[in-house]
Amino acid sequence: MKRKSLRTLVCALLASLALTTFAFADNGPKPQLIVRVKDAPQEPYYLDLLAKGDWDAEDGNRIDGIDWNYDGKEDTLDPDLLALLRNNVPAGWHACVAQGTTGAPMWGELYAEGTDASGNALHWFGYVGVPSTYRIILVTESGKVWVSDILNRRVLQSSVTVNWSDDTSAVTVSVPSTIPGYLLQFVATLVPTLLIEGALLLLFRYSWKKNWEAFLLVNVLTQGFLAVASVYVTAHNGVSAWYLFFFLLPAELIILLVELYLYAGCGLLTGHSKGRAAAYAITANLASAVLGYYLAVPVWRLVVSIL
Repeated sequence: MKRKSLRTLVCALLASLALTTFAFADNGPKPQLIVRVKDAPQEPYYLDLLAKGDWDAEDGNRIDGIDWNYDGKEDTLDPDLLALLRNNVPAGWHACVAQGTTGAPMWGELYAEGTDASGNALHWFGYVGVPSTYRIILVTESGKVWVSDILNRRVLQSSVTVNWSDDTSAVTVSVPSTIPGYLLQFVATLVPTLLIEGALLLLFRYSWKKNWEAFLLVNVLTQGFLAVASVYVTAHNGVSAWYLFFFLLPAELIILLVELYLYAGCGLLTGHSKGRAAAYAITANLASAVLGYYLAVPVWRLVVSIL
């Protein structure tokens, strides 16, 4: 690759990263839990999340869930269903919408907000007040009451399914495995990086036959580690400006130094000078950083959709 072409490519990659840096909102994604109800009751019902702490005994910053979510719309609520739900909150817990949250607010609706493609009723709860440890309560107009066991929200945004039955003792909760999401994000992060860095290896006129083993070894160690770390970080924090500035860019810088040492310092790339090996390492890592930047949000959203 000619020096002029190399400079042009590097400048284009830097400009692409700089011009899009502010696309991430500083506030970033917020906690979210979607509760699906399979075979939902054929009568009016309310569903709410329960968080730890007795509401009447809570001190400090209490945020009324009805005022927060139904300000000016209180008359749309069924007072009997609301009272039934509140009266059946277990000791040591409080209802996040029907009563409120402590310290941080949460958006949510007591009634279903439409259905998914399979016809399951959808209940969406979001914002910083969504509890990590929670229970689900469901009450019906005819007086049925069901409260789940204790559940844990393992990632920032996820879903659970309540498998409803008129026999409340037979109601179960299904929690999707996080493994498919982790594997999907790992593959969607690592494979495009290998493809673009492999293409650049050929553009720098390196022999694939002579260098493929070194290329794969170095990238599986460095970019593979980054992919694994990205899976963990985004699963628990989402993709935001924090992710870009305090994780992705520092991680790419460390990987750049490692690859410079291995490719140029140790001479793992053969067939050209150490200077060209260093130029390749810099260009390849800039390209993978830009690619990772652009893929971060769509890949994360795809993963969230199956969790």
